[in-house]
Amino acid sequence: MTPPIRRFDAIVVGAGGAGLRAALQLSEAGLKTAVVSKVFPTRSHTVAAQGGIGAALGNMGEDHWLWHMYDTVKGSDYLGDQDAIEFLCRTAPEVVIELEHYGLPFDRNDNGTVYQRPFGGHSANFGEKPVQRSCCAADRTGHAMLHTLYQRNVWAKTQFFTEWMALDLIRDPSGQVLGVIALEMETGEVSILHSRATIFATGGAGRIYASSTNAFINTGDGLGMAARAGIPLEDMEFWQFHPTGVAGAGVLITEGVRGEGGFLLNKNGERFMERYAPNMKDLASRDVVARAMATEIKEGRGCGEHGDYVLLKLDHLGEERIEKRLPGIREIAKKFANVDPVRDPIPVVPTAHYQMGGIPTNYHGEVVAPKGSNPEAPVPGFYAAGECACASVHGANRLGTNSLTDLVVFGREAANSVIEFLQENPGHKDLPGDAADRTLARLARLDGQKNGERVADVAAELRRTMQAHCGVFRFPDLLAAGVQKIKRVAERVARTEIKDKSKVFNTARVEALELDNLIEVATASMVSAAARQESRGAHDRSDFPKRDDVNWLKHTLYFKEQYRLEYKPVHLKPLSVEPFEPKARTY
Repeated sequence: MTPPIRRFDAIVVGAGGAGLRAALQLSEAGLKTAVVSKVFPTRSHTVAAQGGIGAALGNMGEDHWLWHMYDTVKGSDYLGDQDAIEFLCRTAPEVVIELEHYGLPFDRNDNGTVYQRPFGGHSANFGEKPVQRSCCAADRTGHAMLHTLYQRNVWAKTQFFTEWMALDLIRDPSGQVLGVIALEMETGEVSILHSRATIFATGGAGRIYASSTNAFINTGDGLGMAARAGIPLEDMEFWQFHPTGVAGAGVLITEGVRGEGGFLLNKNGERFMERYAPNMKDLASRDVVARAMATEIKEGRGCGEHGDYVLLKLDHLGEERIEKRLPGIREIAKKFANVDPVRDPIPVVPTAHYQMGGIPTNYHGEVVAPKGSNPEAPVPGFYAAGECACASVHGANRLGTNSLTDLVVFGREAANSVIEFLQENPGHKDLPGDAADRTLARLARLDGQKNGERVADVAAELRRTMQAHCGVFRFPDLLAAGVQKIKRVAERVARTEIKDKSKVFNTARVEALELDNLIEVATASMVSAAARQESRGAHDRSDFPKRDDVNWLKHTLYFKEQYRLEYKPVHLKPLSVEPFEPKARTY
């Protein structure tokens, strides 16, 4: 039976910052636009972004987009594409001012300009000294951004499919993307959403790890759909571990705490970052701080009964400043660490936070994949933005605040590319006769499976495997064993059974479908990490402790079929300036 068909000019999958910014651009252009979201838009994970959005406005002292570009290239450990990074940093001030005009309630200076705080890895004059570049709304910047963009979309009459889950891409024989198959979570009904162009803004996949700052909805749905549709995943070995997750809970403590003057201590009361990054100290790049913390713990200088965390001290900032600039952090510390940071330090540990890899795109938001002799051929009708995409502006390690910048810069740019594509390609292409067959077969297997394993048990094993074998530090024997383990987990995923076939919101069915996506991401990450024989950014191997620009200054492309890997060059040539040549990273 063919599911019902609904037609749109454009479909955006995901209602976080990138999805809402893209949808707004499309709706304001007069296009019939639909947004598909597993949760109500203002509950998307962008709501958890705390510290700010990076842009060289220069409100707190001299700044320049070229310095922002240098910091981003250096932060990426030189794996970022410099054309995309230039585009990001040059466009950042424009999109922030645009958000301000939309009504985002940024903190203000006395003269009325947007307040900016320091952040890790951000510097003036090419690394000379820290700079204040993070535009923030206290420590709830993502929350403010989501509400602002959602309100604008309501005004622009964007159509929302709330509590719907996209299941699979639809591609015709030529490879063009013609929309998605989607599940209405409340009823369990499946529909074909037929579109002239499709944008993925599905966010990250941090739930492949046992300890993560990510929400439970971050299951890599866009990446799973792309992999099943034959599109490669890029640089999936690079996972950022945020230095400061609440020990035992994983909840994020923003880098903005250190930007406001907080610092890290080991059990001896030593401010240890001065040894690892004598210039930037606690505001070094995230991978540097996370590795330093992991080293302190590994060498016996961790705190607590088991010596498994360090302390983040901010009581010296005073209650007034904490309440003004970091009210949400105080609330989180009380709830999840049982400490009031006005009086006591917060126990913190590096926690899985952000995927630098994703669906390969260029800086116009077009999804690209090898085709014939062209290693970066655009996939017609398919675009991606935000954490699910790999432009690649983050390379091997994302600079703090660039995630929100990424969302609005590339959300808007992907939409502009769609508008141009639709002008050149009027009308809907015919759907293939078997458009929904594979998806319906997958649902039938899940519903009909007997004597299979519980979804929760297999998902827990997936997360344990990733945590143990592909964490902050990576070891050759653990990676090799991890590849075999994750392949066995994949076999178990295919045998999972939905034990509770409740028809109300189909919770068990949705979790099983999410597991289908998680295993694609986990396998891509483990296989890619085992193959990369160097240490670069967030990828740190004990057997190859140094960065190897001769052999490994290249992007990984993972293909689902037979766990195949290919590689493509890094774009070292910017759009209009001289390239930043790879050199040793010191902070």
